[in-house]
Amino acid sequence: MVRRYKSALSRTAAIVIVIIIVIAAIAAFFIFTQAPPQPSPTSPTSPSPSPTTSTPPPTPSLTGDFRVDAISLGRYFEARGINEIKYTVWAAGDPNSVMRMYGIVEGAEKINAIWSEEGINVEVTVEKYWQDSFHALYDEFLSAVPQGTNGDFFVNSYVFIASLAEEGYILDITSYVNAYSSEFADFYTPLMKAAQYGGKYYGVPQDTEARPLYIRKDVADCMNWDLTDLAERVKNGEFTWYEVYEKAMAAKEAGCSTWGLIHRKGSAHPDLIQFIFAFGGELYDEAENKLVVDKEAIYKWFAVEYAFARAGLLPEDIMAWDWAQQIHPTIVSGDTLFDIGGTWYWTEWQTKKYYTDPETGEARALTPEEVAENFYYTLFPAGEPGKSPVTLSQPFMWMIASNAGKDNPGYNEHSEAYHMLAFLIVVGASDAEINAVHSIISAHVPVRKAAADLLNDESWIQRLVNLELDLSDETKNAIRDIVAATAKPENIAFLADVSYMLDYTKLAPSHPLYPKLADIFKEAIDKVIRGALTPEEAVNYVIQKIQADPDLSGNVLIVGEIPSGWEFP
Repeated sequence: MVRRYKSALSRTAAIVIVIIIVIAAIAAFFIFTQAPPQPSPTSPTSPSPSPTTSTPPPTPSLTGDFRVDAISLGRYFEARGINEIKYTVWAAGDPNSVMRMYGIVEGAEKINAIWSEEGINVEVTVEKYWQDSFHALYDEFLSAVPQGTNGDFFVNSYVFIASLAEEGYILDITSYVNAYSSEFADFYTPLMKAAQYGGKYYGVPQDTEARPLYIRKDVADCMNWDLTDLAERVKNGEFTWYEVYEKAMAAKEAGCSTWGLIHRKGSAHPDLIQFIFAFGGELYDEAENKLVVDKEAIYKWFAVEYAFARAGLLPEDIMAWDWAQQIHPTIVSGDTLFDIGGTWYWTEWQTKKYYTDPETGEARALTPEEVAENFYYTLFPAGEPGKSPVTLSQPFMWMIASNAGKDNPGYNEHSEAYHMLAFLIVVGASDAEINAVHSIISAHVPVRKAAADLLNDESWIQRLVNLELDLSDETKNAIRDIVAATAKPENIAFLADVSYMLDYTKLAPSHPLYPKLADIFKEAIDKVIRGALTPEEAVNYVIQKIQADPDLSGNVLIVGEIPSGWEFP
């Protein structure tokens, strides 16, 4: 009975299995022979690739459109999973020049704002490092680059470009600058020239200054000299150093001032080399990459100062005068008609106690109103008829380290993109508004015409005073007290007035041996002013010192001749 039951169960299971196999075969037939569904007209023919399997965008090229380039770089980094980018800015200067740091912060914020608007999940941050001494910061940068501990942005004097470029420590940004040529067309041409070395760009102008000839208005009034249109006459070459001498002599003879002319001292302050340029000379031959000693121009410079000193119009020991005890007090007290100085004097006289108040006998600073009331200013006049007026600048530059972005993910693979982003931050930092803010609070001259225009815009100035500009809270807090102290109508008007001087500016050579040559000039002019050497003897003295120096002798071109029959005054 049991045996018959098991046999029936086995037959039943076999039948079930056969039925299952048949059903499966029929289903398979229909599955493999049915045509695939056709896509609807609105459906994609293939699914979109997943973000994790798509090909990331290639390294972009700069187009010259700030927003477009920011978006391209942001998407490049985002596609590679890089969402945080960090840079460090190293800058130096006086306490009022903090926009050398915060300009970079603002440049980064402009890019962050674009990325946020476009939904790009990347953010750039900027760390800051400050030094009071720009020479000390340069030495620190030199030591740090080989160790890879340097800042990504180096904000310092243009005079360091040559040596840093030679060492390969700063980035050649020529192709980037060319891409943004329309932007940099607004910058003063001599300053863009200063950003070059060997025909290549290694920096972008950040700030600069000019060196005017100051004239005391009260002394001019005393001698009945009408200063109306004098700045224009100087600009046109109609008022030269012959006329300066004539007016200085008239002021002294009328008893209106003790001195006719005061100027700065020392080779570290190259105001006096303006005489070389004013007489048509040069100090550097770019084709030869050598310094130049122009015998005719140098002789005429020496002759002018020799004549001033022999006539008692210039102190014979001026090169040894003390800054705080003699030079500035003489100028601010009206004991000279002319002064060869710098634009930064304007606010220095308002912050340093150089003036002795005749009513109280106490030393104090001048007020903005007093400075504006007592000082007229022009370009450094042409040396003689037929020559051109000049001024001298030593601009600061935004420089980008050759390893900029080194502290970020995948630097070796993405270094070019990090470099382009650093340059884009500099473009943002060079915004006309940022440059104008820096100009006002630090008493530097704008490096671009659009910034100079803002100094004449009363509504914009009021927005600055009220800190209503489009700046980050970090920057506003950093400059709040400085704006309150410096954004005065007299100071802003002065900076606006002198901005045109940058069209006439000259630069000391960015050559490693120039400091040596400058020291020789200093020694020679000191001897000339004291009467120890005649102008001709002083020229020969300079040449002998050059020829005796192994470094200078092979790197200085001596050109021209001492003119015969030329006289001053």
